[in-house]
Amino acid sequence: MRMILMRFTSGLALLSTAALLASGCSAFSEGGGESSGGSGGPTVAAAFYPLAWLTERVTEGTGADVELLTSPGSEPHDLELDVAKTAQVAEADLVVYEAGFQPAVDDTIAQNAQGDTLDVAGLADLLPVDESAEEHEEHAGEEEHEHDHGSLDPHFWQDPVRVADVADAVAAELASLDEDHADTYTSNAAALRKDLEALDASYATGLADCERDTIVVSHDAFGYLEKYGLHIAPIVGLSPDAEPTAAVLGELQDLIKEEGITTVFSEPLKPALGEGIASDLGLTNGVLDPVEGLSDATSGEDYLSLMKSNLSALQAANGCR
Repeated sequence: MRMILMRFTSGLALLSTAALLASGCSAFSEGGGESSGGSGGPTVAAAFYPLAWLTERVTEGTGADVELLTSPGSEPHDLELDVAKTAQVAEADLVVYEAGFQPAVDDTIAQNAQGDTLDVAGLADLLPVDESAEEHEEHAGEEEHEHDHGSLDPHFWQDPVRVADVADAVAAELASLDEDHADTYTSNAAALRKDLEALDASYATGLADCERDTIVVSHDAFGYLEKYGLHIAPIVGLSPDAEPTAAVLGELQDLIKEEGITTVFSEPLKPALGEGIASDLGLTNGVLDPVEGLSDATSGEDYLSLMKSNLSALQAANGCR
């Protein structure tokens, strides 16, 4: 049962203790080391890796500290915040998070955040779980009450253009908090957008001419890749901890035979599902990283390099030219 932490209104002693604990935690940096603290810039608590990465890019050269709430190697969906992480949320000038993706973060922000908060769920134009990118475009002009599809897919960072949109919003928020570096935040976001648009173009051209267009993945974290013409067949749904049903496994086996699929993709943090099916059917077991967080094996990578590796894996699996 999730531990509910009380609001730090009168509990100053508890907050002081938490702050001391938090001071021993390394701030986020792409290379795995500590970012320079005590520089007078704003402190940003980012809920999980893609948000921390884009915020780090936006804040380069400003003296801001970016603190990652989800430790490398941890599953973001399962995050529970300890006292030290709660103190980071409480003391941050800005908390960047995605409402609904990590309930523990949502609860902690509601109870403890003293600075500004930025919920990216409302900025990334999230797709409904049961709707393809093409269908979303068709319904773009409809009123919300005419276009209700239930649950939204939180994995927007599989679309680099959506990441750029979120980065622009983070830059604007920081510019209002730290006016002395407003131009730097804006120029950093513009440079980041160029990198992300180039990545988007690489996916569009790299997946344009392939023998197959369907991929079997461990959990439903890759729906935004459908904008590039892919069809996603997940073993389980949005939660990587779910168990596949016999009916779903049977349907996947039929699909694999019909489409001539040669590869089943596993994930670095949850390899078992994909490995099992690939072994049972005599298929190649590939790796497709959902880029939700870094692991020991990917500690030297970043968002851009992981997405490029994913593109190469998709091209190999689907016979792209």
